[in-house]
Amino acid sequence: MEEKIIYKDDRWGILYCPKHTFGGPKKKWEKIEKCLKNHQVAYDFVQSENTKSVERLFKMLVNNGYKTIIIVGGDSALNDAVNCLMSFPAEIRDQVSLGVIPNGVMNDFARYWGFKESEVEQTVEWLKKHRIRRVDVGCMRYTNDKNEKCRRYFLNCVNIGFIAAIMNLRRQTRRLFGSRTLSFVSSFLLMIFQRMEYRVDMRINSEQIKRKLMTVCIGNARGYGQTPNAVPYNGMLDVSVVYHPEMLQLIEGFYLLFTGKFLNHKSVHPYRTTQVEIIEAPHAMVGVDGRLMNTPEGSYKISVEQEVINFLIPD
Repeated sequence: MEEKIIYKDDRWGILYCPKHTFGGPKKKWEKIEKCLKNHQVAYDFVQSENTKSVERLFKMLVNNGYKTIIIVGGDSALNDAVNCLMSFPAEIRDQVSLGVIPNGVMNDFARYWGFKESEVEQTVEWLKKHRIRRVDVGCMRYTNDKNEKCRRYFLNCVNIGFIAAIMNLRRQTRRLFGSRTLSFVSSFLLMIFQRMEYRVDMRINSEQIKRKLMTVCIGNARGYGQTPNAVPYNGMLDVSVVYHPEMLQLIEGFYLLFTGKFLNHKSVHPYRTTQVEIIEAPHAMVGVDGRLMNTPEGSYKISVEQEVINFLIPD
């Protein structure tokens, strides 16, 4: 007989995903812990040992009946939590509200809602009000190198090609330097060693695109600035397809990316759709919510599932 979950209505289950910084993870948690006590939040706490343990610990919190689960982490930790939550039946998933206290290498989905890593006090105040928004998740269906049918969900975006490689560099250098600015500068310098063109055959709506591309971003949310008009609650995906620009245009593209005007670049071609099919994209790296994944074998499809997660948002 399947074990029945007895839900804890008042207590938060908190999953702390520490990152390596100069201040150390202990100091960060002490700041959050003090804030939780000041706001008289009842909670139980677990800490991930590594990225592989996030889904296991999140599943444990769900199975132990926590209805409010807070991830203290970034986009990748949220991604792991969402993938675990989506493995549960809808009747269980609908009982759980997911929240975030930003603490990652990249916190783009949290920033979309206005949560800031430096403002823990404000974040806890908002989370305590328990304002829920049903949000969409993107879903990537693919075949792995063992010929197994797989799916990977995402809140923010899927990157294919050059930007996936850069995001991977940025993640690695951020861990090394601990600074967002230093990681960006070093990633920008290292990009000259990256491949900048990929032969891609893809289908968006009724249009088939078969040519050399620089990068593709498929966003459920703003996609690190590449899909700035995407919203995670309209049942649609925004897609930015970038043809290979000249070097000066590339520099201009990075400027527009970090000033929120990415779609103004003449090499960027935007779309809105419910499904993207990548028929062929050999050698193109694939990043899901900022984390590099193993390149899928053969073709793969990316779609959206509408309003399937309860997410805690600000006022």
